Amino acid sequence: MDPRIVYETDRLVVRDWVDTDGDRVFDIYRRWEVSRWLGASPRVMADRDTAGRTIERWNERNRDATYGVWAVEERDTATVAGTVLLMPLPEPSDGSASRGEVEVGWHFHPDAWGRGLATESARGAISHGFKAGLSEIYAVVRPDNVASLAVCGRLGMRPLGRVERWYGTSLEAFVL
Repeated sequence: MDPRIVYETDRLVVRDWVDTDGDRVFDIYRRWEVSRWLGASPRVMADRDTAGRTIERWNERNRDATYGVWAVEERDTATVAGTVLLMPLPEPSDGSASRGEVEVGWHFHPDAWGRGLATESARGAISHGFKAGLSEIYAVVRPDNVASLAVCGRLGMRPLGRVERWYGTSLEAFVL
């Protein structure tokens, strides 16, 4: 069965994951240069079996038409360059009340860095979210993740400063 296409851009097809993406998922998330920026306690993916379970978990989240964790496939080569996500942010870790904030995020294989693919896929995810009725979308980035901070700038996101609201760590927050 062909995966559901969520949206397309000039160079990208953003779609649900398929089982055959497992090797690429493992290749992306086994790398410290990618995983070091992710989650409250960054760690690399341990093995290929974990990639398969991760794909299953992501596709469960993708059943909602608005939100998801999607594969970013380059149209010309059909290579999965990375992941783009549009998901509700977790409950605040600072004890404040949740306001239902939604996050855009991106994780790319190093062989896809420096070509504008993160910006292009995130721009598409933001458009997808606004078309679905979202009124604002956030990005949260580790303060020393220079590349992702630059993506937020290229997306035209407004900086909100450093917050400790989500993921139990200090992050730079942006909103659009």
